[in-house]
Amino acid sequence: MTEKIILLVEDNPDDVELTLRAFRKNNILNRVIIAKDGVEALDFLFGTGVHAGRDIKDLPIVTLLDLKLPKIDGMEVLKKIRQDERTRLLPVVILTSSSEEKDVINGYSLGANSYIRKPVEFSQFVEAIKQLGLYWLIWNEPPPIGK
Repeated sequence: MTEKIILLVEDNPDDVELTLRAFRKNNILNRVIIAKDGVEALDFLFGTGVHAGRDIKDLPIVTLLDLKLPKIDGMEVLKKIRQDERTRLLPVVILTSSSEEKDVINGYSLGANSYIRKPVEFSQFVEAIKQLGLYWLIWNEPPPIGK
């Protein structure tokens, strides 16, 4: 892995812009790939569809996954990530507005590395992104995948 890419799987354009603003505000300058639905996320990870021919060894350092997505929902995306040997160890953080206990349980049961509820206030969201960036991009030792 040469570049620490972040895959942001989010269908809401306002939440995409909010997340990108929070990254910039915290000087997180990594390249962010945006997938607007579950199909696009899986196409990026597995080098299919619009991402056919992409070197799939260059996986993201972390995937930020919303749950309520068009075409294929976040839980199904997570399930497919964990079922494939190439992406089984990929760090996946569920970043969602859902506060349903069943979503938390299902997310962890399917192998999510973390579950973060999106804070409503921008200042809290910026702080959450700062901590997320510090942990996943700096402190965490990623698994040896995509080599």
